[in-house]
Amino acid sequence: MDRAGYHAQEVLTDDLPTVRLRYKVPTDLAACHTSVIRGYVFEGHVPAEDVTGFLSQRSEALGLAAPGMPIGSPGMEQADGRREEYFTLLLLGEGRRRIFARH
Repeated sequence: MDRAGYHAQEVLTDDLPTVRLRYKVPTDLAACHTSVIRGYVFEGHVPAEDVTGFLSQRSEALGLAAPGMPIGSPGMEQADGRREEYFTLLLLGEGRRRIFARH
């Protein structure tokens, strides 16, 4: 995210479920990282280009999620270049979601 121009402030918490509840992240999409930018939530290993594309749209959605820890996603890169296909999901509220990007 730093290389993409985002300067993260790390906040450690023992109660990430409460943060996810506040930003309405569905429990089945909960991942190891939750970020908030301009009031939007980004859950999991969401690629920086997806964040940038999403923010440029001024969406009424809640944010984006990349469930799980897919091999090859940001932070999960492999030395041998292996990658798994995964999706970034647009969070629409009330548990609804749709595919935002395919990787």
